[in-house]
Amino acid sequence: MTLGYLALLFILERNFGAKLEVVRCENWTRDRWLDEAGLPWTNPSPSMRSLTAATLYPGLCLLESTSISMGRGTAKPFEQVGAPYVDGVKLAAELNARALPGVRFEPVRFTPSLPFYPGPAAALKYKDQECGGVRAILTDRERCRVVDIGIELALAVHRLYPDKFKVADMGRLLGDETTLAALQAGEPLMQIKARWADGLAKFEQRRRAALLYPERKL
Repeated sequence: MTLGYLALLFILERNFGAKLEVVRCENWTRDRWLDEAGLPWTNPSPSMRSLTAATLYPGLCLLESTSISMGRGTAKPFEQVGAPYVDGVKLAAELNARALPGVRFEPVRFTPSLPFYPGPAAALKYKDQECGGVRAILTDRERCRVVDIGIELALAVHRLYPDKFKVADMGRLLGDETTLAALQAGEPLMQIKARWADGLAKFEQRRRAALLYPERKL
């Protein structure tokens, strides 16, 4: 949900009494992609440089507080991830074996460097160190479930490098202790997602009153 959606939801559920108007976009539907609208891409953040990166971000970013680099300091942040200890060929094979819909993975090597990074040098993870890793290639963005990518990536790195990848470091961004414990235990994706099903269904009902745009009619 956008900030506008959330503001409407909070007012509806908590009776704040605030006078709020969210200005609607004309001729927009909720399932329309930006590149279908004829509008130019504008970086919402210095390291968010493409629609592909923005699409993958909700999944890959779950690991940002861990020892895995999100590709900051490279030409493709949030499209490729890795670390000096990662064998990209092995990791790509692990992830491709999961056969996630709408995405495939290719091994890469990258070196984070300041020319590609707008922040302070001390904040750039693995500055000037070569990292092995994978690049996520979207093959069908309509079918791809990007949070699944983040979960499978965490499970794969944890299996391959249990001494160097600490699942507990995901806690701050994951925000769910039950899921964190399941990842630490190496539970499969479908078992982890099954715990979310009831909560997601209830939230879908909760948010309906705050949605502003219709679904596109096909």
